[in-house]
Amino acid sequence: WRTILEDYLKKKKYKKDLCAEPLNPDEDDEDTEPRVVHPKTDEQRCRLQEACRDILLFKTLDQEQFSQVLDAMFESIVKPQEHVIDQGHDGDNFYVIERGVYDIVVSGKCVGQYNNKGSFGELALMYNTPRAATIVATQDGALWGLDRATFRRLIVKNNAKKRRMYECFIESVPLLKSLEATERMKLVDVLGAKQFTDAERIITQGDKADCFYIVESGEVKIMMKSKTKADHADNAEVEITRCTRGQYFGELALVTNKPRAASAYAVGDVKCLVIDIQAFERLLGSCKEIMKRNIAHYEEQLVALFGSSMDLRD
Repeated sequence: WRTILEDYLKKKKYKKDLCAEPLNPDEDDEDTEPRVVHPKTDEQRCRLQEACRDILLFKTLDQEQFSQVLDAMFESIVKPQEHVIDQGHDGDNFYVIERGVYDIVVSGKCVGQYNNKGSFGELALMYNTPRAATIVATQDGALWGLDRATFRRLIVKNNAKKRRMYECFIESVPLLKSLEATERMKLVDVLGAKQFTDAERIITQGDKADCFYIVESGEVKIMMKSKTKADHADNAEVEITRCTRGQYFGELALVTNKPRAASAYAVGDVKCLVIDIQAFERLLGSCKEIMKRNIAHYEEQLVALFGSSMDLRD
């Protein structure tokens, strides 16, 4: 659906706006404004923390910044057919989904859906553009909103620091060289970072895929059990390959829309940049053909190890 959104925006001549620089946090004087605090019960705070646990935009905030975000967020209960945001309107809030199903509507056509998790509304706030889609609740649901001023003060300002940290690294990743500079800029804005200790499992074979990884430092070991030999006692995990700085993994399940084909483990201390499935679809579409070419290479490796490439085709 993100690709459809991009096409729509181009047709409406919003591309210039979409590629605009985010609001310059160095020019903002919003640090002098009173901080927004919405009081919450302990029960509300627990629900909010759980809803925000996997939101990548929050992953690079420090503990104090994240606490300020949680303080500023407010609960919003929605009813079926309620419009949370409307296409073409100015952005006022960023939303994190606690529960509910929400249709993504562009020019009257449903192009996707959020199902009980995720977030939306960041683009209009980050790039100072009109809302690119209408979001409609299809059932009773609950959202947590973050106002525009707090989003700019904490998220956009933190993203400026994140850009300075990761810009050079992202430019050095071979896969991403085909992206335009503005596309790489947007990628940095939405990525998160995760650290893993030696032997820690990063992804698990058979799990549903929700993100894609680029190794920033350390080494990652990709291991696989043969699904065609699942009943065999000797069906131990076999090492397929290793990934080091600038290499990526976890893309296969996103390209093929299948469960994870292999597991990944940290070898020593590892730091990875993480891109969720929504950003992957929106920003890495042009890289998919490169990723698809790798499937033939993976199949050759499986034939050598297992005598068959059926594990990628099931």
